[in-house]
Amino acid sequence: MKILVVEDDQTTREFVVKALMQEGFVVDSAGDGKEGLMMVISCEYQLVILDRMLPSLDGLKLLAAMRATEINTPVLILSALDSVEQRVEGLTAGSDDYLTKPFALVELLARVNIILRRHRPITHNNQIKIGPLTLNLLSQKVTYHEQSILLQNKEFVLLSYLMQHPDEVVSRMRLFEAVWDYHFDPKTNVIDVHIAKLRKKLEIKGFSSPIETVRGAGYVIRQP
Repeated sequence: MKILVVEDDQTTREFVVKALMQEGFVVDSAGDGKEGLMMVISCEYQLVILDRMLPSLDGLKLLAAMRATEINTPVLILSALDSVEQRVEGLTAGSDDYLTKPFALVELLARVNIILRRHRPITHNNQIKIGPLTLNLLSQKVTYHEQSILLQNKEFVLLSYLMQHPDEVVSRMRLFEAVWDYHFDPKTNVIDVHIAKLRKKLEIKGFSSPIETVRGAGYVIRQP
């Protein structure tokens, strides 16, 4: 699990980073809003811990920029602004939780783990389930609205990768390197061909494919 901490106060930032690393997380950090935005655009994180009052670009504007570009990474806001109106403003801006300063480390870690569990695909016995779509990693069986879907190997691996990253817009480069395991050639259309075949198989009678195309960015399967 990789977490980004965006916090301008060095003492708080180092304290949070150290605590998360001791819990086994891989942690990056940024000291201002613009740096944080560039990092969240260029790298995949499972959670962003975001100070609300940041230099260069405040936390809510950073969050708005993430959501506007279809980056749905969960966000936990840290802030000394603790009125009900300010907490509601942070939550309605698109954050998943809001923790006021000063905070207890044990509460921060509890909230981090709750958010990560909430955004993890539902799995039982090596099975991933997102809404009506179910995939079994061992048997390689896929069902959609209770109808069995027969997939070729690469189609199965593509679908399983998307389902293991729900609500994330996954780029063609990421898909290519995850499924084919060698360097991505931007001129290749192999991803588009396989996604088209996979989507067609999932377009069963009365239901559209759960795979969405985000123009210029990639593909996503969203949690219902």
